[in-house]
Amino acid sequence: MIIIPAIDIRGGRCVRLLQGDYDRETVYGADPVEMALRWQSLGAERLHVVDLDGARDGVGVNREVIAQIAGSLSIPVQTGGGMRTEGSIRWMLEHGIERCVVGTTAALDTDTARSLFERFGESLILGLDARDGKVAVQGWRQILDITAVDLAVRMVGAGAKRIIYTDIARDGMQTGANVTGLQSLAQAVDVPVIASGGIGSLDDIAALRPLERWGVEGVITGKALYEGTLSLPEAIAAAS
Repeated sequence: MIIIPAIDIRGGRCVRLLQGDYDRETVYGADPVEMALRWQSLGAERLHVVDLDGARDGVGVNREVIAQIAGSLSIPVQTGGGMRTEGSIRWMLEHGIERCVVGTTAALDTDTARSLFERFGESLILGLDARDGKVAVQGWRQILDITAVDLAVRMVGAGAKRIIYTDIARDGMQTGANVTGLQSLAQAVDVPVIASGGIGSLDDIAALRPLERWGVEGVITGKALYEGTLSLPEAIAAAS
């Protein structure tokens, strides 16, 4: 299982939101590129970068910064937030990003999602964000009447090759991942799944290890690394 450090960018700065709430922001650095280099130097094999402004507004406000991150690292970078058109995805891929995450568009428009998955294949990840099991879109501000599992099955049928599953209630709380929800989703599909939300300790990583048998290939963690409650080298060792 791979540990993937997260860098969330808002207004060009490295921040974290509590449960996706834009009014509960903590700033961890003014230079996301410097932060990305730090995680790489500590052993990260991949980086997850989110454009929070893009997730909320649907426009890739911070895409130049994200491109700078990709150009500064030797490890692959995946990014999400505002990836709602073919043009925005293509721009990122042409500027060094290995994989883009599509969430809102996939949830709201199956036909467009199918077209994007067919066109970009392994370069596109389905982002499933859930609150109480229901899918959230538009920067987590809108809750849809469909479960994460049902949407996952639908999107895999439409061509999704990989899924990131985030439990919003756990995000930034460091209370452990939603293992039950993650297992249900992983068992329902036959593509790799990456967990996100709630990781706060080595025990939380250990709790996810049994899910590798169902295709959980990695875990994204952010706040625990920034707060120092989790050491990246130790997390990598525990996961492997």
